[in-house]
Amino acid sequence: MAARPGTDHPPRILVIGGGHLGLYAAQRLQQRLPPGEAELILAEPLTHMTYQPLLPEVAAGTVEPRHVTVPVRPALPRFHVVTAEVVELRHADRTARVRLIDGSERDLAYDHVVVGPGTVSRTAPVPGLAELAVGFETLGEAVFLRNRVIIQLALAASTSDPAVRRRALTFVVFGAGYAGVEAVGELSDRSMDAIKTFAELRHEKVRWILVEPTDRILPEVSPALGEYTANVLRARGVEIWLETSIASCVGGRVRFHGRHAGDVVEANTKVWTAGIRPHPMLDHTDLPRDPEGRVLADAYLRVRGTPGAWTGGDCAAVPDLTCDEPGALCAPTAQHAIRQGRRLADNLVADVRGPQRNGPPKPYRHRYAGSVMGMGRMQGVAEVYGVRLSGTPAWLLHRVYHWLMLPSGAGKARVLTDWIFDALFSRDISALAELQEPHKPLQTAARAPAPSTQTA
Repeated sequence: MAARPGTDHPPRILVIGGGHLGLYAAQRLQQRLPPGEAELILAEPLTHMTYQPLLPEVAAGTVEPRHVTVPVRPALPRFHVVTAEVVELRHADRTARVRLIDGSERDLAYDHVVVGPGTVSRTAPVPGLAELAVGFETLGEAVFLRNRVIIQLALAASTSDPAVRRRALTFVVFGAGYAGVEAVGELSDRSMDAIKTFAELRHEKVRWILVEPTDRILPEVSPALGEYTANVLRARGVEIWLETSIASCVGGRVRFHGRHAGDVVEANTKVWTAGIRPHPMLDHTDLPRDPEGRVLADAYLRVRGTPGAWTGGDCAAVPDLTCDEPGALCAPTAQHAIRQGRRLADNLVADVRGPQRNGPPKPYRHRYAGSVMGMGRMQGVAEVYGVRLSGTPAWLLHRVYHWLMLPSGAGKARVLTDWIFDALFSRDISALAELQEPHKPLQTAARAPAPSTQTA
């Protein structure tokens, strides 16, 4: 696989990334291209795809972590799956450099490449942020936060120091877009439910602070729906600090700029959800990109001016043909990535087969349906085709939509079972903290003195 052995071999298609774009494009390719017509390869550092819209429910303990994942190998039996991250893409040479999980590297040659590595959290040069805060982009981060909330409640219930208790019961979330609002909505609901099981904390209050540098939360929805959401959170006791940004969080002491400049909040838990940026892997490619670092795509999901390269999803600047505004781009959402993956695959097949066999490629066009969001048990907001919903109807719509969009029948069954158990029984408050430090038990045992072999 290091080099193409000759032009008489079937074209080799390399898909980079097993997220929403990559998985759906790959599934479509293996459906459309019979064995022998193309050689299919997927490069992905994880062994699974994560359905990210349900990460807030994983963090709340409503859904088990593995139930929102799709193992890529069973889902893509026609693909040769390489568990590795792409570290360099030399499209001029049709070669990708990959790094395996053991650190070794190898080259993969290809004829067509689908570039969909996704995004990572957009960080800021804030002292202490990278060391003390946790993001909300990955399954591991969601599981960590689920455990973290329970551990901090247990700490608060066990200490006799009021300052330690206040820090343990204070949670700060930076960024009030979808990720931040869903995080604070689900986690605050979770904490307020869990605290009832701690007799020592019956007179204590969990403090949640949502920090946003602009003058409103949820810029993705209408101002009216954003204001409703803010009112729901405030009624729950969540503090919303608008026109405020973080200055420092060294030593757990959070300082701010803006409207709350001068305030200092001591908190053991800081959650960072202030935006995303294209995957840094794209810095090591020869593909054209826009000023934000996104790969430039045309309406057919081809990399602009680059034959043999295709892209879409969060890492790409894809024209939005349904918008009248000049230069409008598709929003970085799963809704677009899933549909772009399918359209991309169809256009790639048309390119491989030629217009005589398959017809011409078709542009990607999808009018954004809207948004649905959960904020804890029986609370949600939605705006679908201009219709606004809130409360229980929006919460139900959120669950139905994401259940239908889960790309695995087994996953659908497992998530539905999780929801039924959550409705019938109280939530489990076990904090599996040992998962964060798997080496600690053996290290502790190794430092312990050896037992005496002498008898009295």
